[in-house]
Amino acid sequence: MPLTTLIVDDEPLGREGLRLLLSRDPEVSAIREARDGREAVAAIRECDPDLVFLDVQMPEMDGFAVVQNIGAEDMPAVVFVTAHDQYAIRAFEINALDYLLKPIIEERFVKTLARAKSRISSNVVADSSRQIISLLETIASPRSYLKRLAVRSADKTVFVDVEDLDWIEAAENYVEVHAGRVTHLLHVTMNTFEKSLDPEIFLRIHRSIIVNVGRIQKLQSDAHGEYVITLRDGVRLQSGRTYSGRLRALINNPF
Repeated sequence: MPLTTLIVDDEPLGREGLRLLLSRDPEVSAIREARDGREAVAAIRECDPDLVFLDVQMPEMDGFAVVQNIGAEDMPAVVFVTAHDQYAIRAFEINALDYLLKPIIEERFVKTLARAKSRISSNVVADSSRQIISLLETIASPRSYLKRLAVRSADKTVFVDVEDLDWIEAAENYVEVHAGRVTHLLHVTMNTFEKSLDPEIFLRIHRSIIVNVGRIQKLQSDAHGEYVITLRDGVRLQSGRTYSGRLRALINNPF
């Protein structure tokens, strides 16, 4: 199936990298480029590409503004491209949309392109439009996150600022929250607690561990593709393999 594509990125190196990856796929018949949001809008309207790789962070008119200008219902299939931005990534995941994280890893690109081609050949782009609309609503109305915890013990309640937490560990239907030398126990599941935390500040690194990103001092990879995380107070935590991609995002500067 011949595939026409459009790369939208204000950085020449970003466009060049995607062009190189796309050129290796024999089904890609045309690759156009746009240097900013305005060029992207014009190119989409003019050539109606099958697939758009759309950079999120661009000056003046960003990727979301491009979608709003075209209209989500009229957008071709789209893969969002973003630098490290936990909020944006969470928004894409919640709305089941494809995204690529800069710098782009070839293995992830190949999988993403394969999914996009499958979606296009199955003619389910309309579903993507609904997902994009949901994404824009998520971005426009960001949820508020937990600021303070009320920890009850016997006849007293201690208040703990969430920003003071170093890391959180699951303990069956409880979580242990670690703040300095003090540990508190809360009756809440890990998944529920994670949803209440700001993803710009907290990152899940294991099915039973969440860490305050600002407390990370060092990451060290091991032979299995996992990481040992050392916090500023010397605490060492082990990541889970399925969460390694999130940690790799931390070690890549967004420029």
